Amino acid sequence: MQLSAIVEALLIASQEPLPSEEIARLVRARVAEADDVRIRETEEGQAPPALPEWLQDLAATSSAKVTQSIESLNVIYQETQRVFTILERPKGWKIYTRIEYGEFIRQLFPGRKPERMSGPAMETLAIIAYRQPITKAAIEAVRGVACDGMIQKLLDRDLIRIGGRAELPGRPLLYETTDLFFEHFGIRSIDDLPNASELRKVKLPEAEPVPAPANEPDQQLAFSTVGIPAAAAGDESHTDA
Repeated sequence: MQLSAIVEALLIASQEPLPSEEIARLVRARVAEADDVRIRETEEGQAPPALPEWLQDLAATSSAKVTQSIESLNVIYQETQRVFTILERPKGWKIYTRIEYGEFIRQLFPGRKPERMSGPAMETLAIIAYRQPITKAAIEAVRGVACDGMIQKLLDRDLIRIGGRAELPGRPLLYETTDLFFEHFGIRSIDDLPNASELRKVKLPEAEPVPAPANEPDQQLAFSTVGIPAAAAGDESHTDA
């Protein structure tokens, strides 16, 4: 029994993505279980029979070997023109149907229409994705407009989440992307985004507090920005969120 076949079986049976480390652990656990059974069922005074050679080989299964097996499976899928492939996401490997069959698969779900986001929503999401964790004030400093509505829409769609509070006066909330964000855009990490390393180093404009009028000491501070750059909003057209 080949490791690639075992990996394929595990991925088909699992409802959740499996990382390479977990697949390797499951394979080694099966070998250890077989070894325990071998010893337990051996009569006292007799030498236990040896494990089958193929099972002994699996005892040394590592995450690197699992990844190699997945690569070989994908080559086979490609050569035999199978309709699925194995892709890695933040939570691990999973079998997906190929994108070119998407229009046919969509017929299974006639009540579900593709959801598209507006340009402002994509712009807000791009800022959060590249500079996470980030505060609302920092997002607004880049966009130059209030972002409460856009942030709420992204929260409702589970594309972003609250990741904690910043060590700043008032302890503002920090926003970051979710696992669904990575699934939706088909990436494993922020490093897979276009020009990620460069854009994460670009200095953002700072939100400058505007003092409240002297006769309204309790009024909440507003923010103003200078030199706001245009944020990347993706490479596809969008309708309003």
